[in-house]
Amino acid sequence: MQQTVMVKLAPSEEQFQSLLHTMERFNEACNYVAQTAFDIQTANKFRLQKAVYRNVRKRFGLAAQLTIRAISKVAEAYKRNRSIKPTFKPHSAVIYDQRILAWKGLDRVSILSLEGRLIIPIRIGTYQEARIDRKVRQSDLILRNDIFYLAVVVDAPEATPDDPTGTIGVDLGVVNLAVDSDGEFYSGEGVDNVREKIDTLKASLQSKGTPSARKHLKRLAGRESRFRRSVNHTISKRLVTKAKDTHRQIALEDLKGIGDSTVRHSQRRRHKSWAFSQLRSFIEYKAKIAGVLVALIDPHNTSRACPSCGFVSKSNRKSQSQFLCQQCGFASNADLVGATNISRRAPVNGPIVSPRLWVGQGQAACFS
Repeated sequence: MQQTVMVKLAPSEEQFQSLLHTMERFNEACNYVAQTAFDIQTANKFRLQKAVYRNVRKRFGLAAQLTIRAISKVAEAYKRNRSIKPTFKPHSAVIYDQRILAWKGLDRVSILSLEGRLIIPIRIGTYQEARIDRKVRQSDLILRNDIFYLAVVVDAPEATPDDPTGTIGVDLGVVNLAVDSDGEFYSGEGVDNVREKIDTLKASLQSKGTPSARKHLKRLAGRESRFRRSVNHTISKRLVTKAKDTHRQIALEDLKGIGDSTVRHSQRRRHKSWAFSQLRSFIEYKAKIAGVLVALIDPHNTSRACPSCGFVSKSNRKSQSQFLCQQCGFASNADLVGATNISRRAPVNGPIVSPRLWVGQGQAACFS
């Protein structure tokens, strides 16, 4: 399995400008290659290389391997949707492989630029240090808030899955971000408070419209994203640790493409603001590393079926939080009922999900 680890670069001002110039020139070349790919209607990188290689090297001054990486990037992008021409922003990622990027221990990296090789210091924590010595597949140079990072794709070892003795069902929601079948609630109240605070500040800054207000808005966007990621990391880690310690698998609803039709109108703003797919992917990849099986089950009527007598009815769900069976009178929290039904539907030794990992820098979060 592959894992992506974020590594912060610490270039000098001269090195920063060199990397920035290389990034902008690389993406200019990508747009040129994309126009050719669209004109000749091909996503075949070998055919593209034959058509544009010499012109790209001469016109944009890219080294041979950077030119190959640009052509491959365009081919992959165009392959995803051949009906439109791919476009690349000036500060889109630059893709590096082992020929044009080399690690010099755990404190420096040698990276190719338009001005030649640059030896740049790196800043890593204990989390990244424990993983960066694995086999590196690819490194993407990324610019975020005027800071350069390397998104390093490495091979991650997979634990041998245990034979589960039971199942933890997990119901993902809006008021409660997650509820498990053991009765543990992961509340979204703290998340709502942060979101409302950010929304209020955004509205104030947007009304001002000054250059400093726009810069502040840009920083806020990153803060909200980091907060979501941090909370999702925390919840997923707790769920996987519980499953590992109790020798159980995790069951999740297979909610492909959940949309507004499945969410209450009053909750759509809250639903759209939270990265539910990210939370599920975090649970899945952490489970695979820990050797915990993940089963995806049919979500149909998980919140409407009575876990006591099996009676299914829309009227069983009295409100967002209340469940009351119209046949036997069983009453409980609606999210807990959903998690219980999810756990019971999961087959033992359910299928393991194999997502690509994405590990950010922030790992801790507080939520009520």
